[in-house]
Amino acid sequence: MTPVAAYDEFADAYTAENETSLMNAYYERPATLALAGDVAGRRILDAGCGSGPLFAALRERGAVVTGFDQSAAMIEHARKRLGADADLRVADLAEPLPYPDDAFDDVVASLVLHYLRDWAPTLAEFRRVLKTGGRLIASVNHPFMNNLIHRQTGPRPDYFESYTWTDEFELHGQAARMTFWHKPLHAMTDAFTAAGFRIAVISEPHPVPEARDLFPDDFHLLDTFPSFLFFVVEAG
Repeated sequence: MTPVAAYDEFADAYTAENETSLMNAYYERPATLALAGDVAGRRILDAGCGSGPLFAALRERGAVVTGFDQSAAMIEHARKRLGADADLRVADLAEPLPYPDDAFDDVVASLVLHYLRDWAPTLAEFRRVLKTGGRLIASVNHPFMNNLIHRQTGPRPDYFESYTWTDEFELHGQAARMTFWHKPLHAMTDAFTAAGFRIAVISEPHPVPEARDLFPDDFHLLDTFPSFLFFVVEAG
């Protein structure tokens, strides 16, 4: 199932799960916002914005935010959250973006690049719409975590190769299936530099401390082994 078809199918469940889950609300989103820092007055593109929680948080911090997602159902959820005047579009991450050159100070790509087999066209578009010196703040599935799980459960894939897999999980009580691409760390960093970015930060954050009491069964594992990998890269 393609990402757009999958998210259209379980948009309601994903939106509800994203609001309060350990992985999103207490780990990935706080880490992304911490890396973004002071965004007041900055023009930010939320690439793959989903139902808009990160868009909302950035806007509350004073950023001027634009967002797009491939899933029309997710954009509808975002419009309900953000209001009719929010700058939201349906667009494909793997296609040319509907924005002019040098339009943004930052691009935020939260848990979206790992859906793509080839990062090069997408990173080239991010570089195009960013001002020189602008930042791409990206989070992806951690390749070490992915490969460790796959080596334990089969079919023991080669870490150094790019490969795809499909995950089955539950979102707010609804079964979901998503397909991802594994890339080794060096392939990720090579893709950023080939697209004209300078790597400023590679981060492996912890979940926020208050999650310990809210998720006592899951907090320790996430606090001692990373699930996501974060990058801040600067447009040269």
